[in-house]
Amino acid sequence: MTVSLLYRWPPAARFGRLVPKKKLYEHAKVSTAGRDRFVIEIQRITWAYKLADTTIHLRGSAAVPEIQVFEIDAKGDDVTDAALAAIDKAVQSPIIFELRRTIDDAAQTSMVAAYKRLGGKTPHLADYVRTEWQPPSTDRVPLPQALDLPGLYAALLAPLLPVAPRSGEPLAETTERVERKAKLEREIASLERHLRNEPQLNRKVELRRQIQACKYELTSVLDPGRPTTKDAQWTS
Repeated sequence: MTVSLLYRWPPAARFGRLVPKKKLYEHAKVSTAGRDRFVIEIQRITWAYKLADTTIHLRGSAAVPEIQVFEIDAKGDDVTDAALAAIDKAVQSPIIFELRRTIDDAAQTSMVAAYKRLGGKTPHLADYVRTEWQPPSTDRVPLPQALDLPGLYAALLAPLLPVAPRSGEPLAETTERVERKAKLEREIASLERHLRNEPQLNRKVELRRQIQACKYELTSVLDPGRPTTKDAQWTS
């Protein structure tokens, strides 16, 4: 499921600085294949906004010291997750990407992000989530209200996630459910393929049992009303 959504970034947070690709190569230790992907897919990278205590007066944390907004001008129809991940891994704070492309002389924008967990030399990235491609006339919405940058980061990502956050659930746990959902859907599809091709009755019975178990777990993963062990407000 994709959504139609673009945020109206605060003018006070405008940064507007071009990012040389070479710097990203150096910081992210991009392979030769990765550099080729950059050349093929990306025209320009602009560090468009810096959401920080100094710009929007929301306090950060070790997990979310700042939130960056990068505008990526694509050479073709899209920019792959692999290319975005190379940029993400070179920057030690969460990033919201706005991809921009032109199709049949029509400009379009898609917002893309992956939940980033800092720590160690390389940040851990969850799967990327994306909005629909939208025209320039799309009405941008104000930033969601939040008490701090971790809360803002969670609120920015929430509408993009394919599962609804549970009451009091940290962003990290919600993204874990997103990843579990994708894995279960792949397992179900694989088991159903095997079932269609399986000639033995006893094996068919076992495959059906496994499929039902996976579907039951998937229902549990998607249930927004399932209680969480956390009592705090939904933040990262």
